[in-house]
Amino acid sequence: MELSIYLKTYSYAHEPGKLLVYSTARGAIVKLDSSVLADARDQKLSDQEQALLAKIGILVPDRLAEQEQMRTLFEEGNRRSRQFTALVTMNLDCNLACGYCYEDHFRGKRYMTPETADLLVQYVSAQIERGLDVTLDFYGGEALLSLTMMKDIAARVRHKASEAGTQASFNLVSNATLLTREVAQELKELGFVSVRFTIDGPPDVHNLQRPFISGKGSFDRIIENLDQTCDILSVQLGGNYTRDNYRKFPLLLDLLTERGITADRLGSVLFSPVTPKAGEAGLSDFSSGCACPNDPWLIEASLFLRHEILRRGFTTPKPKLVACMVEFDNDLVISYDGSLYKCPAFMGWEDMRIGTLADGTNDYRVSHRLDIWKNDECLNCPYLPLCFGGCRFLRRVRTGEIDGVDCRREYLDAALEQILLQDLTLRKRP
Repeated sequence: MELSIYLKTYSYAHEPGKLLVYSTARGAIVKLDSSVLADARDQKLSDQEQALLAKIGILVPDRLAEQEQMRTLFEEGNRRSRQFTALVTMNLDCNLACGYCYEDHFRGKRYMTPETADLLVQYVSAQIERGLDVTLDFYGGEALLSLTMMKDIAARVRHKASEAGTQASFNLVSNATLLTREVAQELKELGFVSVRFTIDGPPDVHNLQRPFISGKGSFDRIIENLDQTCDILSVQLGGNYTRDNYRKFPLLLDLLTERGITADRLGSVLFSPVTPKAGEAGLSDFSSGCACPNDPWLIEASLFLRHEILRRGFTTPKPKLVACMVEFDNDLVISYDGSLYKCPAFMGWEDMRIGTLADGTNDYRVSHRLDIWKNDECLNCPYLPLCFGGCRFLRRVRTGEIDGVDCRREYLDAALEQILLQDLTLRKRP
């Protein structure tokens, strides 16, 4: 047995002689005596000890085989997958005027037509007929501006899945200004499971960054709707911060607690930096999965906010094996006009469109550089399972094309140890 390639090891100051050993491939962390790791390296462990460390990914039978398994991970996963997931953009209209919105350059009164909705249901039904379970995440613009059509799509897809003996579930990405208790109840009855809210900090920050089109602040309306719906749908709370305001964001959590919106009433909380778009502003609702905060202030901000979230008893995601949705054959973005993409940030970029609902998908292996991380440097990097080449969109914004990986090493070198310690010392145990 050999030590895995995908390990990070840190001294554990709280217990001299102990090491924190983290498997980035398994998401497992264990405290070990330094002598145990030395014996593992020298292959001096007993069979029982080897079996235990192999179970959590610290030891592997063959490092070259492990590397090859990582290289073919998505091919194997796609072959076995029985799940189809789509982000469905119902419209490009919105009742807010967020300055950082990445859709700003093509936003307008553009709505999915009944004809396109029919094509969407047909396309999803074809996936159900393949025996796949289906998850649709409804998005915009503001998806609730298309509430009637969204409900119709969900009802028809759910009926088709029920007939075929598969599962259909739905989620919502919304600014929440229109998500009343009555609407939330209607959505739950149709099979909606969760909603992602975005609140950009306390009122003074949020109302500046996310006002209504009229200029009026939206904070109070969103908080009221959050309070009225978080016992109906699971709420994932996000928010977008800048260098000037991130230290105010913990005040939002205090305000929520005072309002009775406590940690047990919410799902996860994750604040993310406003990230660059092809123009000037940010990726908004999806920056949490794509941002690569290598600048020193961004590293400081992400660690500070994560600490404050956990310290107050709220939940936030753990580091885990993660990859861009372009790697998954059955993950799509379906635009309001029936165009198909592999990332919401690529909507509106003609050269990144991969097909249509009417015609199906084209071969996007070259245009999206699916092999970009399959090189010796990445395959030998312990951080690969947390990165897989990073964000293709951000790479293209920075360099004009997807000409290399969006490497996360600088951020993870600076932050991962602190993230693991936060989880050990602050995270509530089940």
